[in-house]
Amino acid sequence: MNQRRVVITGMGGICALGSNSGAIWDGMKEGRDGCRPIEIEARDLKVNVGCGIIGYPEEDGVDKRQSVTMSGIGRISVIAARQAMQQAGLEPGGFNPTRSGAVVGVGIFGTDAVDQAYVDIFVEKKKRPHIFTVPRVMPSGPSAHVSIAMGLQGPVFGVTSACSSGNHAFISAVDQIRLGRADVMLAGGAELALVYGPLKAWEAMRVLARSVCRPFSADRDGLVLGDGAAIAVLESYEHARARGANILAEIIGVGMSGDASDIVNPTVEGPAAAIRNCLADAGISADQVDYINAHGTATQANDQTETRVIRDVFGSAADKVAVSSTKSMHGHCLGASSAIELIACVNAVREGVIPPTINYTTPDPLCDLDITPNVARERKVDIAISNAFAFGGTNAVIAVKKV
Repeated sequence: MNQRRVVITGMGGICALGSNSGAIWDGMKEGRDGCRPIEIEARDLKVNVGCGIIGYPEEDGVDKRQSVTMSGIGRISVIAARQAMQQAGLEPGGFNPTRSGAVVGVGIFGTDAVDQAYVDIFVEKKKRPHIFTVPRVMPSGPSAHVSIAMGLQGPVFGVTSACSSGNHAFISAVDQIRLGRADVMLAGGAELALVYGPLKAWEAMRVLARSVCRPFSADRDGLVLGDGAAIAVLESYEHARARGANILAEIIGVGMSGDASDIVNPTVEGPAAAIRNCLADAGISADQVDYINAHGTATQANDQTETRVIRDVFGSAADKVAVSSTKSMHGHCLGASSAIELIACVNAVREGVIPPTINYTTPDPLCDLDITPNVARERKVDIAISNAFAFGGTNAVIAVKKV
């Protein structure tokens, strides 16, 4: 049986580089650094930089009654979803709601709602937190709110796999379309990492950068956390063609794997298997890939391991493929990272531009790939892949192609 083709017809986003997918892509091409000082009331934070959202709309269009039940990740998910629907040209009544669904990945949960509940109980000594704390906190909240706001009555659920959550959401949505359960799926990721509780937890791991994010550079000293969301409209090729949609790109392959090794230390074998599974699903060879959007967190272990992974899978082709980490610009948005990074992959194949890895100063002999240092580069890109490797050894890779 032939598999249903899955295409992307709309994208939306909001993060440190801008308040829509177009602005985010422009920021990537310009090599704009979204890292800036953060302001949080708690004074005992050692980290003082992050990639906070810019350009948040004064009127975000979220229903006031619905907004009372939302955490911040639900709100930014709806903002990104509405943008994606508009770009896709999908309006209420213009599609079958029972054949349309939503999958949104989050790395943690509604962190702002949890923090506020703790303040209410332990600081302000209230008898109870906000009445809607539970729905605000639940990891499936963003997908539910996208469903409610957009009227999607098909498959609706959340996924969570740490920093691979966005790609796992895309893969889950692809599966729903391939299996014939849906014709349209909104998928992506959302995260608010610049919240006191999560920041203290990340501080304890001692993996946060002191100033800026420097993936693959020898002087890298850790990741920079960021807030953001990105949502894409995925459709079956037949559905998109039938309604005359403008197709941005096609998802030609997906791959997943588990390290089954260590909760925080990555392996080479697990991520390599995910990439190989993706290439096999797409029916392509490694030397057909023109661009890799690397996981590229700017920790010592991740960047060296990912370099070994790419060399293991690509062999001699590893010296020819363009690589970059856009986390150097928008930060590590955890569950939203790979969703934001799909914006880079889709536009790379559409425009023939490789976004750079900024803040690169010193070559690392253990990261000897063409990582597109500091300045974007024009190059013909027919196929791009997006890597997402997470704590727990949960790996997810997606391949997109120009249509």
